[in-house]
Amino acid sequence: MTFYAGILIVGALLLPAVMVVGSFPVTLKLERAIPRNHTVELKELVARDRVRHGRILQSSYGVVDFPVQGTFDPFVVGLYFTKVQLGSPPRDFYVQIDTGSDVLWVSCGSCNGCPESSGLQIELNLFDPGSSSTSTLVSCSDQRCSLGMQSADSTCSTQNNQCTYTFQYGDGSGTSGYYVSDLLHLDTIIGGSVTQNSSAPIVFGCSTMQTGDLTKSDRAVDGIFGFGQQDMSVISQLSSQGVAPKVFSHCLKGNDEGGGILVLGEIIEPNIVYSPLVPGQPHYNLNLQSIAVNGQILPIDSAVFATSSNRGTIIDSGTTLAYLAEEAFDSFVDAITNYVSEPAVRPLLSKGNQCYLITLSVNDVFPQVSLNFAGGASMVLGPKDYLVQQNSIGTAAVWCIGFQKIQGQSITILGDVVLKDKIFVYDLDNQRIGWANYDCSMSVNVSAESRTGRSEYVNAGQLSDSSSILDKPYKLSICIMALVMHVPILSILQFL
Repeated sequence: MTFYAGILIVGALLLPAVMVVGSFPVTLKLERAIPRNHTVELKELVARDRVRHGRILQSSYGVVDFPVQGTFDPFVVGLYFTKVQLGSPPRDFYVQIDTGSDVLWVSCGSCNGCPESSGLQIELNLFDPGSSSTSTLVSCSDQRCSLGMQSADSTCSTQNNQCTYTFQYGDGSGTSGYYVSDLLHLDTIIGGSVTQNSSAPIVFGCSTMQTGDLTKSDRAVDGIFGFGQQDMSVISQLSSQGVAPKVFSHCLKGNDEGGGILVLGEIIEPNIVYSPLVPGQPHYNLNLQSIAVNGQILPIDSAVFATSSNRGTIIDSGTTLAYLAEEAFDSFVDAITNYVSEPAVRPLLSKGNQCYLITLSVNDVFPQVSLNFAGGASMVLGPKDYLVQQNSIGTAAVWCIGFQKIQGQSITILGDVVLKDKIFVYDLDNQRIGWANYDCSMSVNVSAESRTGRSEYVNAGQLSDSSSILDKPYKLSICIMALVMHVPILSILQFL
């Protein structure tokens, strides 16, 4: 049956139905969903169908593909971000990829402190729940509001029964707003083909106030996409609906072009090694056991890295550099400095950071570093995985240690400088994280459970434009310490 725009559809009369249970007939009264004298605009039915189609998607797992832009380089961007489509009709929002937090949030109308333009040459948007036909506010009585209580960020307004939130991040920035429910539109691969118009309902944050670095326009995006493992995260929400498996993977390019691959699914690569997640932690914590420089284990007590009330190692794509526990930092830097020899390398201090003036390629001068984790999994770092080029002096280049010391704390955070040029698989079902060095400009094979229960393998990375969206290079004037660290401070306080 075909309907035309502007047609009004009148609810049909529903008759009683009779069924037989055993030998006794039972009459069920079917009540009218739409009153006899009520008419429904076609656009309302279309909106209902969109929600229905999102539910149909729950019948099978598929690989969900997101485009990736940005780079790790703190002197260029210092973050990776992706594009999501929200609402009906769908609108584009650029959000930072952050495994150190749980909630997806975007800037909303009447926002106080939200940037209006971006140095990343992207168009910023404000989400308007009133302009989306599928948007609903999340009330305090909604059980989904209680999910935010897991990370101590949800509150309730007694005036309007509205579920609100406040996030405070480790770099001093913050945001607050309220939760809404609406459709997330997905590029999903099922049975080897891409379904571009699939969608699923999710709860996300509507930011009405931002502070700190979030207000600055140089690296401004529309919000943050939290890929954490708590129930409020999009990963958990889509998994509970059967839309995607409870595993996601990324491969972030470390070259000047940036970009990469981000999929909801498991990247399959024979060289991937896995280490178990530390149970009961709010972040992606791994058991780092030792550090080796040029094959020599550093004299650091393993207890320094053990996860406890004030120690541990976190994998966080929302952090630009890497941060090493205070008790391990000096041994690490000393081992690097003692390995390199003059006159090819001249150590120097720049704004408190250990740097080196180099006339040769860093790969020819600096040693490999190995981070050794529980389960026998080692993460091998080349020089460009722990060094950052700051500037040049004549024909020589200044490279600085990309690991920073967290003064007075024993937390180790592995950010983008370490995560780039590697496949990372966050296998939440099996509570483990895997990685392998990889050229992220290449495509990858991804596995997802199908409706038949079998694993289907698809080739991802070329499905959307995974390269930088910018037509020309861009530079930002920031110093090496002006870095993004998006582990929520509330969670760190709990961790401590």
